[in-house]
Amino acid sequence: MPSFSETTAQAEHATVGDRSVGPVLPQVARFDTPLPLACGRTLAQYELAYETYGTLDAARSNAVLICHALNASHHVAGFYAEDPGNVGWWDNMVGPGKPLDTQRFFVVGVNNLGSCFGSTGPLSTNPETGRAWGSDFPLITVEDWVDAQAQLADRLGIRQWAAVMGGSLGGMQALDWAIRYPSRIRNALVIAAAPNLSAENIAFNEIARQAIMTDPDFHDGNFEAYDAKPRRGLRVARMIGHITYLSDEQMDAKFGRQLREGLNFSFAPEFQIESYLRHQGEKFAEYYDANTYLRITKALDYFDPATREDGDLARALAPATCRFLVISFSTDWRFPASRSREIVKALVRGRRDVSYTEIAAPHGHDAFLLDNPQYHAVVRAWFERIASEIGAAQ
Repeated sequence: MPSFSETTAQAEHATVGDRSVGPVLPQVARFDTPLPLACGRTLAQYELAYETYGTLDAARSNAVLICHALNASHHVAGFYAEDPGNVGWWDNMVGPGKPLDTQRFFVVGVNNLGSCFGSTGPLSTNPETGRAWGSDFPLITVEDWVDAQAQLADRLGIRQWAAVMGGSLGGMQALDWAIRYPSRIRNALVIAAAPNLSAENIAFNEIARQAIMTDPDFHDGNFEAYDAKPRRGLRVARMIGHITYLSDEQMDAKFGRQLREGLNFSFAPEFQIESYLRHQGEKFAEYYDANTYLRITKALDYFDPATREDGDLARALAPATCRFLVISFSTDWRFPASRSREIVKALVRGRRDVSYTEIAAPHGHDAFLLDNPQYHAVVRAWFERIASEIGAAQ
């Protein structure tokens, strides 16, 4: 689900041929070992879609995992030969000579379980029924995703990641990797994330879910059996979410109170911002799956590692042994800098190795997807340090 910012980034970088990883091919790994889930159910078998960029070194020490956010996928960088305009959602970050340099690192982008972009999810066939899982697909957690990603790492022969990196919900996964598999990660890059969702964020997610579930075409999640799709609900859900990704400053600069053609005294879109949100909603409703949206927003709501330690985040992070780079953005009100500082303070309390940067950027939550010289310089310097350590060890 590309946001405005993702789409902008794609347009800006689609023509940078010599600094792109070039044409890429998605791959699928099939697993027949049952995966126990936090909800109490088990996936007897499942598939994960993924892409790789760069070359894994002989010591298998230069692998970096990219975890995606709410509506992205395994397509992190490069483009598809049959669809050159389909550029990876973090193509400005990953590639030759870019902050995460694929001439030095072997980068893996993975699509999470429950998604609608290739990994096993509600649109996949349930082997027990021979029909699409639909509403019967289990609710998934961040912990489930990390466990599945660990299985993919085993399949690829990667015992330890040089780094696990993600923004937003992807940053939560990087945090959980550090807790759940401390011996398998040397660096965690936690960007524009939080240790859990605030009540306000849970509320936004619930309003979006209600928009979908109360759509007459939802049919309790079995809409495909009725040859229907809850497009109206998906449109509203996308509009709600999109507002939270942008800052007031950015929305005012881009749209302000501009009218399309003047006032027409109707409920048709009159302001440019109305037209823009409706356009984003229409696009989203055509390609995203409603059952996927419900499950991924629930995974966001559920994430809270401190609950396992009576609310003590420092104790929850105690198993981590890796270095941390935590980055926040000044105008991000969905995951404000104060939430990143909660992570940093907990790590400092636990005497963990952590660096923190707050980037001044006007773009709100979507800033982690965009070109910002200071932001990219920080990430570049971090990976140059990692590359130097790998070189010294060889």
